[in-house]
Amino acid sequence: MGRNEQVIAEVFALYERFGASDYIGEPVSQIEHMSQTAQLAMAEGFDDEVVLAAFFHDIGHICAESAENMGGFGVVSHERLGADFLRRAGFSERLARLVEYHVQAKRYLTLRESGYYERLSEASRRTLEYQGGVMSEAEADAFEQDPLCEVSLRMRQWDELAKEMHVPVIDLEVLKRKAVTVLSREVC
Repeated sequence: MGRNEQVIAEVFALYERFGASDYIGEPVSQIEHMSQTAQLAMAEGFDDEVVLAAFFHDIGHICAESAENMGGFGVVSHERLGADFLRRAGFSERLARLVEYHVQAKRYLTLRESGYYERLSEASRRTLEYQGGVMSEAEADAFEQDPLCEVSLRMRQWDELAKEMHVPVIDLEVLKRKAVTVLSREVC
């Protein structure tokens, strides 16, 4: 088995092992949430890295078993833990930063978008305090300058929408093929 195939087997094994777990206070499982997020990215025609980032955005909840808990609502710094895990696995910096930025996008939207906080689920509101709370104006101004800001904000919107019950889970082979393509580019 080559390096890329080994990485894909290890990463997707996490979903096989933990995917059926409750998605921290939401009416869906981990795998249902991740799958819906990726499907929304695919439906909008985003590239493979963005689709995979959407799927992997909460991998920090399942790849860091001994991490500190957010009062029953997942893992503290899951966005950073997940991004670092994916970097070590060989995924691109862009993909890792998109995973990391989905929490920054929530903090940003809470500041900049009227009514956003009220639309958040109870679990998302509760975790916001563990994630640094609402961004400051200076943080938001800096985030707006990042080239990944816009796609991060879109990914956050998919994250919020991806909590629907009874949506079929995507065929993971589709995502594995995308991962092979993305990892192959990183070696070149």
